[in-house]
Amino acid sequence: MHARDWFLVFIAIFLPPVAVWIKRGFFTKDFLINVLLFLLGFLPGLVHALWVISQHPFEKEGQAGLLEPANNNDYGATA
Repeated sequence: MHARDWFLVFIAIFLPPVAVWIKRGFFTKDFLINVLLFLLGFLPGLVHALWVISQHPFEKEGQAGLLEPANNNDYGATA
């Protein structure tokens, strides 16, 4: 997990909907579900927030993951 995701975990411990809002956006399905769960109880909202943070890890733009190659098809090309 990236440091930004760990910061969201810290926020989620105190206010789960805020962490989901930062991660997924306002008026998204995840945010509305989290608000509903948070109104039903703190623990369901916290569990859902942690699940959302873990399912959508932070990725820098233009950076390929370990399992997917970069956009170019020339492996090992330097130019």
